[in-house]
Amino acid sequence: MRMLRPQWRIVLLYLVAGSLWIFFSDLLVAQLVRDPVWILRVQSIKGWLFILITAALLFVLIRRDLNRMRAANQALVESYDQTIRGWVRVMDLRHKETRDHTRRVTLMTLALARRAGIDDAGQLKQIERGALLHDIGKIGIPDAILIKPGKLDAQEWQQMQQHVTIGHRLVSDIAFLRPCADIPHYHHEKWDGSGYPEGLQGEAIPLAARLFALVDVWDALSHPRVYKAAWPEPEVLSYLAEHSGRHFDPQLVKLFINHYPDLKAELATALAQQAD
Repeated sequence: MRMLRPQWRIVLLYLVAGSLWIFFSDLLVAQLVRDPVWILRVQSIKGWLFILITAALLFVLIRRDLNRMRAANQALVESYDQTIRGWVRVMDLRHKETRDHTRRVTLMTLALARRAGIDDAGQLKQIERGALLHDIGKIGIPDAILIKPGKLDAQEWQQMQQHVTIGHRLVSDIAFLRPCADIPHYHHEKWDGSGYPEGLQGEAIPLAARLFALVDVWDALSHPRVYKAAWPEPEVLSYLAEHSGRHFDPQLVKLFINHYPDLKAELATALAQQAD
């Protein structure tokens, strides 16, 4: 029976149960009821009982198969998420400096997104995946440019900017990840339109990318890189405020700064839970 497809299994069980009900109930009525009037009444009652019992049977069978399909779908989604984490680990092995950066910016972006009123689980999951994959396009950037200790020249910078296009193409080619493409593609756009790759301006930049851009710069300034030391926290927050309305969405900057202690505490808690 388990080898049958769900729809055929349900139909077969329905036919077997229905046939047995009709056969044995008719046999019982024929033996117990002789009056033609009562036979009609009993047959009517039997018909209604048949509808109720088979409806309950169908409900149980369909719910069981739906639960089985949900479990299979959840296992598939989890395998996809494991693949995403595998991609990120590949990036981490290549670029050790940003190993914890991806984890921090993902968690902090989710915390800020919730403060911004995003509470839909599906939308938050898309933001999470997009944040994890924000720099996946750097797979296509040579190490000589990616981890160069000094300032990039104009040609190197132009090549570095291609990572958003590469990342967008990688993510968009996979139907499951296509809804997560906004952050990999647009996280270097700026509120005033001076960013790349498309020079989008203001709210034309997807919200997920605007949220992430703010968190990405906050984290980059707050932690050391090969080309700079970590900035003191007051200077980081001052930089974000100064670039409000230029690089960043001014409403998000205000939200970030106003809730900064809570956001930091939420990030620390989430990092500790992941460590466990």
